[in-house]
Amino acid sequence: MARMHTRRRGSSDSDKPVADEPPEWSDVDEDAIEERVVELAEQGHSPSQIGLKLRDEGVKGTPIPDVKLATGKKVTEILDENDADDDLPEDLRNLMKRAIRLREHMDENPQDAQNKRALQNTQSKVRRLVDYYRGDELDADFKYSYENAKELLE
Repeated sequence: MARMHTRRRGSSDSDKPVADEPPEWSDVDEDAIEERVVELAEQGHSPSQIGLKLRDEGVKGTPIPDVKLATGKKVTEILDENDADDDLPEDLRNLMKRAIRLREHMDENPQDAQNKRALQNTQSKVRRLVDYYRGDELDADFKYSYENAKELLE
């Protein structure tokens, strides 16, 4: 599949190993995993950072290679159940941060044509994601703008 804003193809990525059940050495209780997920979310970590921390640090010293295999639920589902989720989806939040960073760079360097195009591409991706999330994760009348994004991320 080609990339969104160029006609080139990306390099192939590695795949997760196929597994139906968690490994034998990772025998942590589901409730302990869910408590740790909520605790990390309250500390301000995003769902992807939570997964990395559980993989690297684990719960009580035992690593958790895959939260979904261990608990039967994704990290975002656990956060939804415990009302610890963010007001914005993680992918949209990251794109908005990038767009703000690029916009501030463009204000300081108006002659930078490469970053002007990067800003246009990023804003296009943000608008596309806003359309996707509108109604479910976002308000029905939500519109993306630089000022709106900056206000949301503060």
